Amino acid sequence: MTPAAPAYRRLSVEERRSQLLDAALGLFAHRAPEDVSLDDVAEAAGVSRPLVYRYFPGGKQQLYEAALRSAADELRQCFDEPREGPLLPRLSRALDRYLAFVDEHDAGFSALLQGGSVVETSRTTAIVDGVRRAAAEHILSHLAVTEPGLRLRMTVRMWITAVEAASLIWLDEGKQPPVEELRDWLVEQFVAVLSVTAARDTQTAALVRALAEDV
Repeated sequence: MTPAAPAYRRLSVEERRSQLLDAALGLFAHRAPEDVSLDDVAEAAGVSRPLVYRYFPGGKQQLYEAALRSAADELRQCFDEPREGPLLPRLSRALDRYLAFVDEHDAGFSALLQGGSVVETSRTTAIVDGVRRAAAEHILSHLAVTEPGLRLRMTVRMWITAVEAASLIWLDEGKQPPVEELRDWLVEQFVAVLSVTAARDTQTAALVRALAEDV
């Protein structure tokens, strides 16, 4: 007897939208947004172009921004590490997740999160900057600082920018050095920039002393 075919299940609105976003992210992960068409997304999702328009009537721009928000949410969660144990191992685990995202999205990381696309707008720029601000807030929370001064805030934001730049260069260099080495180097850079700021800022100096004891 031929087994019965599985019953067809209609996807809910949220499930279908998630399916389309996953398809778009998969394409944006390896191609610049301007090189991805709605037909490409429809084909990747196994649906028709009109269905894509039904969920994203604003066309590719709306789909790109929605995909960017989805990626941004994932990146924000990278730094959401439990406040338990020494700080530097916590930071290492957060970087492991961040670099895994970079690795997974490969050549599309720059186009997806770093701008430079013809579909970039003030809204997409704000989404990306929101990731940086969220990462800074998480790190300051890990440092147990409720009222960070200007120099400390600048130091953390500068380090996050350095992490982004290093990630892009790492991709350009064929993912060398090995990701574990890159992660450890970035953690060491974090300690180094804090130490430089500590020479000019008493709040950061206290944090550096605390880090030295929290090993």
